[in-house]
Amino acid sequence: MFVHDRHDLTDAEWDRLEPLLPDRTPCRGGRWSDHRPVINGVLWRTRTGSPWRDLPSSYGNWKTVYSRHRRWSGDGTWEGILDRLRAGCDLDEGSEWTVGADATVSRGHQHAAGARHDPPKDIPAERLAPLLADPQPDPEPEPAPGP
Repeated sequence: MFVHDRHDLTDAEWDRLEPLLPDRTPCRGGRWSDHRPVINGVLWRTRTGSPWRDLPSSYGNWKTVYSRHRRWSGDGTWEGILDRLRAGCDLDEGSEWTVGADATVSRGHQHAAGARHDPPKDIPAERLAPLLADPQPDPEPEPAPGP
C-alpha cells in the first residue's frame, strides 16, 4: 500500500484514477516521475491551502508537483478526468449532478473584487475565454434635466 498520509489515495482509488492520467512520457524531455505522489501532493495542497513551497517532500519536489498541476489545468486534463469519473458515477448510481451554494458560506471579503490581473500566459486563450470575456460596457449616462 502506498499511503503516506491518511488523506492519500488508497490503492482502490488509484486503480480507478491511473488509467485516466496522461502517458508518463511527454512529447519532449525525459520520462515523468510517478503520477501517484504528484496527485497526492496536489490533493494535499488543495486540502490544506498551503503554499506550493510548503509541500511535504514525501510527495516529491514541490516544483514538479506544481508544474504538472499547472500543465494539466491548462490543457484540460483535470476536466477530462473529472468528466470521466463523473460519467462513471452517473452510470453506477444513476444520479444527476447539481451544484448548490449557500450565501451564508460563500460570502466574499469586502476587498474580494481586488485589482484586475493579467491572465496567465501559459494557459491557451480559448481555455480562458469565459473568464476573460469583457463585460458589457456601461450605458451612456443620461443627461441631467436642464432648467
